[in-house]
Amino acid sequence: MQALTFPRRSSEQVFAAQQRFSFSKSADGFLEPRRYRAGWISDAHLGTRGCNAAALLDFLRENDFETLYVVGDLIDIWSLRRGIYWPQQHNDVIQKILRKARKGTHVIYIPGNHDELVVDFCGVYGNIEIKQRAIHLTASGERILIIHGHELDVVVSGSGRMRWLAFAGDVGYQFLLSLNPLINFVRRRFGLGYWSLSAYAKRRVKDAVSFIGKFEAAVAHYADRYDVDAVLCGHIHSAAIRAFGKVSYYNCGDWVESCTALVEGDDGMIAMVRWDSLSAYSQAKVPVAQTRHNDEARMTNVELMSNLK
Repeated sequence: MQALTFPRRSSEQVFAAQQRFSFSKSADGFLEPRRYRAGWISDAHLGTRGCNAAALLDFLRENDFETLYVVGDLIDIWSLRRGIYWPQQHNDVIQKILRKARKGTHVIYIPGNHDELVVDFCGVYGNIEIKQRAIHLTASGERILIIHGHELDVVVSGSGRMRWLAFAGDVGYQFLLSLNPLINFVRRRFGLGYWSLSAYAKRRVKDAVSFIGKFEAAVAHYADRYDVDAVLCGHIHSAAIRAFGKVSYYNCGDWVESCTALVEGDDGMIAMVRWDSLSAYSQAKVPVAQTRHNDEARMTNVELMSNLK
């Protein structure tokens, strides 16, 4: 598809299109398999106990895509180096992605920092393409740079003296994740809902140093190098759709806690969905679309999705 096929839209047009959602459909309508022009998932961290493979597998079963972008950290090689953990569901996710490719889905795999060894295998393998970055052209003419995002994280991409902080932080994060089941077992006994200690700690620490805000601004500024209208990434496990001047910023979140993805319809509109599963203590399988992009109330994705339920 050539870039001149579609006229490029302004940032205002992009976000106006993203806000055209309808909530009049019944829940049964959402349960039917749907086909999207493109989809983006990232940070599944297969090979870790924190991975919500059940939700991801459910999402992949009930949605099809012309192009599926796997935006890094599909497999957590860092964790597998510390110890092997690979249940059947994690293998099923890999098999499901491969099956989609065999049936015609163009799968583009962009390695992250936790699966950076895959960079050595960049190339085309049938309908699967492995590359360090990609540019996606939406049906409405928006050019989107796709990267994992660790390239702009100074802790990860810094010198050798700094990289140990990334590994130490990962160990700490996995420890907090391991406490979530026990905490929520106690909360359920008292009739309380799901609550994530790791997500709470992450929000408190990163908000204190303005990490997420600075990361998002840096990613948006990165768009100037590639003459694109938007940048889409993962890495920080914080799903979002925002505008930074004329540049759109997309983050597809993760499949550890938030279970979020981005999808593009035939009209070029990009929406965020959150996929609930039984492992997240919810019977619902209705994806929740994030429709608010106003920076006046800079709500976290967790707060936003809670309000939309």
